[in-house]
Amino acid sequence: MKSVESIGRGIEDVVVTPAVSSRSRTSSMNNLRSMSLSWSEGGEFCILREPKVKIVQSTRRVVSPTQAQETGMQSNLPRSTNHRELLMNNSLGVQLFTKDNQREVTMDNGIVQVTLSSPDGFVTGIKYNGIDNVLQTKNEVDDRGYWDVVWYEPGKGGDINIDKLPCTDFRVIKSDEEQLEISFTRKWNISLRGSKAPLNVDKRFILRRGLSGFYYYAILEREKGWPDVDIDQTRIVFKLQQEMFHFMAITDDRQRIMPMMVDRESGQALDYPEAVLLTNPINKELRGEVDDKYQYSMENKDNKVHGWITTDDTPVGFWMISPSDEFRSGGPTSQDLTSHVGPIVLNMFTSVHYGGKEINTEFRNGEAWKKVLGPSLVYLNSASSKDKTLTLWTDAKTQMDREVQQWPYNFINSEDFPKQDQRGSVFGQLKVNDRFISERLMDADSAYVGLAAPGDVGSFQIETKGYQFWTRTTKTGSFVIKNVRAGNYSLYAWVPGFIGNYQYQYNIIVTLGSKIDLKVIVYEPPRNGPTLWEIGIPDRSAAEFFIPEPNPTLMNKLFNNHPDKFRQYGLWERYGDLYRNRDLKYTIGVSDHTRDWNIGKKTYEGTTWQIIFQLESWKTGNYKLQLALASANGAEIQVRFNDADRANRALFSTGLIGKDNAIARHGIHGLYKLYTIDVPSSRLQKGNNTLYLTQSRHVGAFEGVMYDYIRLEEPTGN
Repeated sequence: MKSVESIGRGIEDVVVTPAVSSRSRTSSMNNLRSMSLSWSEGGEFCILREPKVKIVQSTRRVVSPTQAQETGMQSNLPRSTNHRELLMNNSLGVQLFTKDNQREVTMDNGIVQVTLSSPDGFVTGIKYNGIDNVLQTKNEVDDRGYWDVVWYEPGKGGDINIDKLPCTDFRVIKSDEEQLEISFTRKWNISLRGSKAPLNVDKRFILRRGLSGFYYYAILEREKGWPDVDIDQTRIVFKLQQEMFHFMAITDDRQRIMPMMVDRESGQALDYPEAVLLTNPINKELRGEVDDKYQYSMENKDNKVHGWITTDDTPVGFWMISPSDEFRSGGPTSQDLTSHVGPIVLNMFTSVHYGGKEINTEFRNGEAWKKVLGPSLVYLNSASSKDKTLTLWTDAKTQMDREVQQWPYNFINSEDFPKQDQRGSVFGQLKVNDRFISERLMDADSAYVGLAAPGDVGSFQIETKGYQFWTRTTKTGSFVIKNVRAGNYSLYAWVPGFIGNYQYQYNIIVTLGSKIDLKVIVYEPPRNGPTLWEIGIPDRSAAEFFIPEPNPTLMNKLFNNHPDKFRQYGLWERYGDLYRNRDLKYTIGVSDHTRDWNIGKKTYEGTTWQIIFQLESWKTGNYKLQLALASANGAEIQVRFNDADRANRALFSTGLIGKDNAIARHGIHGLYKLYTIDVPSSRLQKGNNTLYLTQSRHVGAFEGVMYDYIRLEEPTGN
């Protein structure tokens, strides 16, 4: 029999031994008496620790949740009709069960049971409220609940690898009646090169007493000297029972009955694999709609709760709750996937979906690195009747608020996750100085202020390796950035209504418990002279511009008359329908950007948009054109004044820019870009003038830009 071992950092862990035969029970028991092991009724033994920790391995035949469902056996737990009643009636302490020679472990708190393969660390089953397994049991055990990393070694032919991070060791980190934390780990070595991402992996799962769900997080690490690697995506995935979960909720106004995976398989593929026209769905009301997972993307700052609800008489909800986005990348408005048809629930930590290779995680020259992803919560709830289905969404939001209030959690047992008293804060007041708007400093109302790794101005939006901490200012520009991990940061900001990025002139070193007062800091946005004219609102989004109606045969009904109308499929085709014989012309003082300026250039052919304006007086010196882009994908914008001949050299060109892919993925922004362009007065004239903006690249439908804001400033000289 294996011995009980002490593993870990000062916390006693338990390695549970295989079941023994009745013939060897006496001698085995004598050997284990000093380890506080006792037999329970029914031929089970459990290792007991204070206070009454129970880690059980059955000597009887145990039917797993998967086997129970496949054989039609009934669950031992009756289906409750009330979520609150379920919580009140299940006050058992937390227990850990193992079976199959420790190849499977189950955490149980009397409300929810979570089963994981060991030592791989895949979530194979989640039992709740009489449902033996809410996960898709038809899938293999490594395709139900799992982490994965998309990676490749640069210069190795470009082969993309998917590593589901299977582990090799299992251990118990903490176990008592109030909480259980378990760990699945893998150490990388050179023999794994090419087959596994060069990362050390520690996947953690936590079950707490009285909670209808479980927490998870991962610690990923690279040691110095390891091979170069690019990581395009890091996430956790849960695939739910297809026959049960049909209603998806992302936000208050993005929730609906969804198609099934089989509906996508029988549908018509559109311009790319993710978009499918539903031609013969099981739910006939969905016929003729388009389904695309990118229609349900969300910005980091809003991505705190989403999930699915069953559509039976006693509905059950499955929710992904993330109380913080400190471990995500790209800043507060960076966007990514949430939940989508499968039914699938995701937590995306990094990806290149809305930024391309500019935002992949790149390691070079043997760089060492470590990061904690999470913790987040998988939360389950239930309602007593079908007419109370939407109360589950309300309850999930309430639970999300509770989690936010508890952040950072004080029950995480890892020295890599600092508790609240081990963190610091940074506060101050942000003002704006634009003398052409006001002679006085202006309060930076609702500005985004954050801490991220030191870098260039605006580099936070492509930073993926470190932690980021963001907040919004009050009306007076005051801000407090709380719960900041100790480290070296730059302070970044931007202010809606003003172009450009702010960066504090010094790095900020946060230490344990520090409170750093920056007093009043002042942002001076790019400005050369008074505004002659402007188009749009400087908010890093194209949402204020005209959004055409979608093709009526390619619609998602959810987005009809919806604030996120831009999420409809195929809007890139509508420009050609609206401007069949000529390109867009916009006249300053006559045209309206909400009606006459399209959200972006998206056509198969190069286009030239014209801005027609009057100069009442002409001045010598350089005028300034401020050109802010909300997104770019394989595009090139050429700028000409009073010169319609594209054969002539442009005054300015962006060159080939962008891999955002926000056009195809129904985003209204990608990576922000700002160009300040000198316009010699010799290019302009008193009276009528025309600015020509040419998108010269046209390989396919998705090359183009989305404008954020355009402004012409007059010289301040003679």
